[in-house]
Amino acid sequence: MNRLSATLIAATALVAVAGCSKKRPETLPPPPAGTEGAAPVDTGPATGDGAVTPGSDADFRRSVTSNTVNFALDQSDVDDTARGILDSQATWLVRYPAVRVTLEGHADERGTREYNLALGERRANSAKNYLVGRGVAAARISTVSYGKERPVALGSDEASYAQNRRAVTVVLN
Repeated sequence: MNRLSATLIAATALVAVAGCSKKRPETLPPPPAGTEGAAPVDTGPATGDGAVTPGSDADFRRSVTSNTVNFALDQSDVDDTARGILDSQATWLVRYPAVRVTLEGHADERGTREYNLALGERRANSAKNYLVGRGVAAARISTVSYGKERPVALGSDEASYAQNRRAVTVVLN
């Protein structure tokens, strides 16, 4: 009887754990709300000669070190590498004072949805505060957190997690 009880308990625990397995979403969430009617973003050459329009998204991506800064696990502090990237972004943004941007905060897949949304928000705000400290008007920068909902790397390993812990600067106009 004792062995039968132990077997039943083990089987129940196995069934309970199997029911908690993590499932990946079949599709990613839609693009951010409010961007459908926004002014089109120039993402390519404006002329047939390969020139890029100054102040465009293509110009931003060409001119800055990167549009993405990465963060350590469970961190939202801007490190030295991120400072270099954000300094190049700030220089470009000061040069084009009419351009507005959104900072998107992201997290890796570990943790609850609520925790990762809050962490993504802290990351986006940390990058925003750094840019504001470098002379970019706060009114030109909006923030949004996607938490773990929009990964760039779909693996469940440390290399993928590191790529997904980020803040991305997106040019709006």
